[in-house]
Amino acid sequence: MMNIPMKSAKPLNQQSILSINQQFVQGPKTSQNIQSINRGKSSALTHRSNGQIGNPDTCPPNTCHQHPLQSSPLTPSISHKPCPVLINPIQKGQKIPLVSGEKLTNIQVRLGWNVTNPACDVDVSAFLLNHTGKVIGDSWFVFYGQEKSPDGSTVFFIDQNEDREVISVDFTKLNPHVSKIVFVLTIHEALEKHLNFSMIKDAYIRIINPISHVELVSFKMEEYYWNVTSMMIGELYQYNNIWKFSAIGNGVLRDLFGLCELYGVQVV
Repeated sequence: MMNIPMKSAKPLNQQSILSINQQFVQGPKTSQNIQSINRGKSSALTHRSNGQIGNPDTCPPNTCHQHPLQSSPLTPSISHKPCPVLINPIQKGQKIPLVSGEKLTNIQVRLGWNVTNPACDVDVSAFLLNHTGKVIGDSWFVFYGQEKSPDGSTVFFIDQNEDREVISVDFTKLNPHVSKIVFVLTIHEALEKHLNFSMIKDAYIRIINPISHVELVSFKMEEYYWNVTSMMIGELYQYNNIWKFSAIGNGVLRDLFGLCELYGVQVV
């Protein structure tokens, strides 16, 4: 996984976001960055077939992503993972406060899925939004190409066990202007390869107290749409100084670049 923080004072352009994972040096993100973001995962740092971090010298044949500038003719092998037992599930549209036995300062947002089309390579992103529903700055979204938010509160990592990808949130570090965090599933190269969420199944999100390891809430999707390439699976939001979780399960026909535009990341 590459950790390329966006430190440019200049507005992001399409190249910067699309080629985010093809840049091995820090620099401004361009419009090409974002558009190639979903077709460029670095084989040097990422091996995703079993939800594990690997290196290019040990990747099995036909499973490693090629260099981001190259279009891989091979389909990565995505293993099936059984859905863990969900302890406190809620239904689509429900909202619930995050309540724990002790003061809740940290959570882990753990996500998983399976695919019916092996060409579907799914990723998680988190957008940190203000009260207007827009990011508080161009670098305030977290995903495989930018693994930590500027305030250090929100961190992406690959799971080695039951789930596929995890985003941890430390509320004690979270910028006070952030009032909502939206968790999105996207399909790698969905638009280019004509992939969609009718090819996904068993998608879930669960929120865990990392201290007690207790599940606070979970949501498993039951509806998968052929005209959707990015799925807002759930969100955290603050209401009366209490963090709550909302099960969304709705999506849009956008890639990661399109989501950046939707949530106010400035691209030119």
